[in-house]
Amino acid sequence: MATRQLQKYSPKQFFRTGSVQKKFQELLGKKAQGFITSILQTISDSQMLAEADVNSVYNAAMTAAVLDLPINPNLGFAYIIPYRVKNKGVVAQFQMGYKGYIQLCQRSGRFKTISATPIYKGQVIEENPLTGFKFNFNARESNEVVGYAAYFSLINGFEKTLYMTMDEIIAHAKEYSQSYQKGFGPWRDNFEAMAIKTVIKLLLSKYAPMTIEMQALQEALTHDQAVIGDNAEVGYVDNNNSAPEQPEERERLDFSDQAEVTREDLMADISNTAKELYGDKWYQTLKKKVVDINDEAENMLSLSDEELGFLHTEVMQEAR
Repeated sequence: MATRQLQKYSPKQFFRTGSVQKKFQELLGKKAQGFITSILQTISDSQMLAEADVNSVYNAAMTAAVLDLPINPNLGFAYIIPYRVKNKGVVAQFQMGYKGYIQLCQRSGRFKTISATPIYKGQVIEENPLTGFKFNFNARESNEVVGYAAYFSLINGFEKTLYMTMDEIIAHAKEYSQSYQKGFGPWRDNFEAMAIKTVIKLLLSKYAPMTIEMQALQEALTHDQAVIGDNAEVGYVDNNNSAPEQPEERERLDFSDQAEVTREDLMADISNTAKELYGDKWYQTLKKKVVDINDEAENMLSLSDEELGFLHTEVMQEAR
């Protein structure tokens, strides 16, 4: 029998199937189960994400897995953010956190240090268009934040600082984030974290070495704040100006071998879970559930795709 891709399934159903879990196990090994659990928790915490296009959620999660960054809002390395797009419904956007950028730089082995901080009134003491800004962190006059600065130094001795005033940060947010203009999203929820991320990201995109050791960082800069399509195409739903500065030719993350959820996958998951839940009576219990969904169905094979999805959801909820 030919395998058909199942079209109607929720993000939670999708991430619980064996074929999808196998994909993450291939990438993350023993860390896969914890990663998937965090994805499911993220979906549970967001009604919009639970309604989002499944492929966009999967591609965002796969991007985080390829970069080996956890999806956990409390950690701040990477996020999956839902956006409602006209004529498309809800889609999921992959978004880097500033801690994720620092983590990738540390792994590269090229950085001696990288950091960022708010700058308070009185701390900026010199501006030189060639050598950059100088700061006196002991000269703070008040609690007024006047800007944000990021700095890195490389093992080879190269170092660079980028400073943006508060007005420049706000202008950047207005230009590159429609959600900021409308008063919702990451900029509203955590302005300082987004401002720090902005100066780090701009510093890295302009001055960090883009060598083979830095491939993960290049991918992060490309896919940050993007909805990633089935063929790895990148779209920036929060603002079309969001595309980062980058060379014309750049290797993209490969999603060509995406996991597909099939009827066979769902039925296997349902049967295996039912055996664990119901023991020797798993077959009779499962058959009763099938009849409760469709009284004309003799077994799972007789259910429609949508009905099979309902059965999968019900059994998986009981297994939680």
